[in-house]
Amino acid sequence: MLLSKAPALCGSALRLSSATARIQAKGGAAALQNARLYAQAAEAVLDKSEVGSGAAVKARAEKKAAAAESKSFAVNMFKGQISTAQVFPFPSVMNEEQTQFLQELVPPVAKFFDEVNDPAKNDVLEKVEDHTMEGLKEMGAFGLQVPADLGGLGLTNTQYARLVEIVGSHDLGVGITLGAHQSIGFKGILLFGNPQQKEKYLPKLASGENIAAFCLTEPASGSDAASIKTAAVQSECGQYFTLNGGKIWISNGGLAEIFTVFAKTPVKDEKTGEMKDKITAFIVERSFGGVTHGPPEKKMGIKASNTAEVYFENVRVPADCVLGEVGGGFKVAMNILNNGRFGMAAALAGTMKGVMTKAVDHAANRTQFGSKIHTYGAIQEKVAQMAMLHYVTESMAYMVSGNMDSGASEFQIEAAISKIFASEAAWTVTDECIQIMGGMGFMKDTGVERVMRDLRIFRIFEGTNDILRLFVALNGFQNAGNHLKALQKALKNPLGNAGLLVGEVSKRAKRKAGLSTGLTLQGTIHPDLAQSGDLAVKAVEEFGVTVENLLLKHGKKIINEQFVLKRVADSAIDLYAMVVVLSRASRSLSQQMPTAQHEKMLCETWCTEAHDRIMQNLRHLRSSSSRQTFKNMREISAAVVENGGIVAPHPLGF
Repeated sequence: MLLSKAPALCGSALRLSSATARIQAKGGAAALQNARLYAQAAEAVLDKSEVGSGAAVKARAEKKAAAAESKSFAVNMFKGQISTAQVFPFPSVMNEEQTQFLQELVPPVAKFFDEVNDPAKNDVLEKVEDHTMEGLKEMGAFGLQVPADLGGLGLTNTQYARLVEIVGSHDLGVGITLGAHQSIGFKGILLFGNPQQKEKYLPKLASGENIAAFCLTEPASGSDAASIKTAAVQSECGQYFTLNGGKIWISNGGLAEIFTVFAKTPVKDEKTGEMKDKITAFIVERSFGGVTHGPPEKKMGIKASNTAEVYFENVRVPADCVLGEVGGGFKVAMNILNNGRFGMAAALAGTMKGVMTKAVDHAANRTQFGSKIHTYGAIQEKVAQMAMLHYVTESMAYMVSGNMDSGASEFQIEAAISKIFASEAAWTVTDECIQIMGGMGFMKDTGVERVMRDLRIFRIFEGTNDILRLFVALNGFQNAGNHLKALQKALKNPLGNAGLLVGEVSKRAKRKAGLSTGLTLQGTIHPDLAQSGDLAVKAVEEFGVTVENLLLKHGKKIINEQFVLKRVADSAIDLYAMVVVLSRASRSLSQQMPTAQHEKMLCETWCTEAHDRIMQNLRHLRSSSSRQTFKNMREISAAVVENGGIVAPHPLGF
């Protein structure tokens, strides 16, 4: 790769202009000398060979070029850059007709959940009452995003989010029944189905005549989806597959007629000619025969939703029921999950709004020590934190849905962040609601304990938050690595890439000297939020430097550094949260909305606290003491596991 010639090439680039020479004198030389290290680290992280057919190499090059020009804020923040295209201004994606249609839908849906659905009774019965299910079908709630010409309401992602928010504020058990059906159950048909499959299945799914389920999880494959055992073998005639295996914890598993099932299939490797097992997605009808299910699972929460094991025994699945391509099932599964995560944030924003109403009502009316408890600082801090968590979650939900409706193709990191943040924020808000209400909050009749039980699963399913944090961090590192690899290629032709090299040298030299690199949100955010915007910019710059240094330090072994990855992901989550509230509050200030000053306070307070958390995380990652802390954690965990529990003896000695 001619890396040995890089110093000479760098020297040539540095002599291109007097401006570059001045940078060299101020430390830019050292920065550019490190360019080889940056490039080598990037190469190690990516670990991708350039051998292969010309078409394959060209395809990879085009993919990398697209990645380099990403409009995703989350992708760019890992490179220490700010891309405002998908975050400013705050999305306003509905036209007049769509807005009017949604305004007509919201009141009857809210009224239905206020007057017809009984969440407490559903919880006791451990099923959604029959009349509620029928009412939901009549409203079209089972086909919210199915095109109108196929019997659905044809809602956009933003419209869908608004209705899901109402469901989430009333009954998460019903929310899971509806979500498992359309957010993941038949979402694959919407995203990957051919016209024939859509015409055959979607009308009855939209009407609720048929219920759908998403079948991925198995006893030995939870987060590790690639390790599934369920298998489908194609017949010699090629007209059908024989499906055998079992799935566990399937929402709607005992109700569904239509299943999206993921199974291993033998596929010929184009390069080697060998047969390898790859995952394929199938549309499976219960009517095919051989499809059975177990009894409803006894669960901690979301008891109204049906959860069961589903078994497939010698099920003959027609070849035209393959969803997408044979061997392309992993892509189908990940796209379904990525596409549906924004809905969880919207639903949980509704949940938070519902429990906050109860907390605030109690705080406003409960008198202790001669005063209403909402006048005490301890309660005020809780209410303010709850309000901020809700504001961030709601902003994330409609930012991501707006991006999707605008045609953005890169929102995977943002969607994962929204799911992580929403599920943890909703838990915190509900917990604080119980705390504010005291003993009353602990009582069953209040209904908050049911919400608490229901919420616990949201940090686990559709990607556990632990795995999604790794997803956020590693995707970010890969994109940062692509950027550094582009720098490596530029070093091979310094004269032709003078602008890029000079810019990189200048940026690193300024960072090293503690100077601004020129990043700014001025002119993008409202002037009243300038201070908060500066905090976000500083955080992005420091974050980009830390990511780059971690690439240098760990190379491709970064994938094994989960202590590090968690803290990087936490910083990324806080950063994205800062930007979405800056965007939303800027819109409110610009439009002089009545709540603008309140939103300004929410935004400023959030940005101050988030900035401090980010800086603390980044300092910790840079400190030598963190290595010892991580080492201690590994050894403590290993000792506890080896001992089968607590290692330290009881303080009384027995």
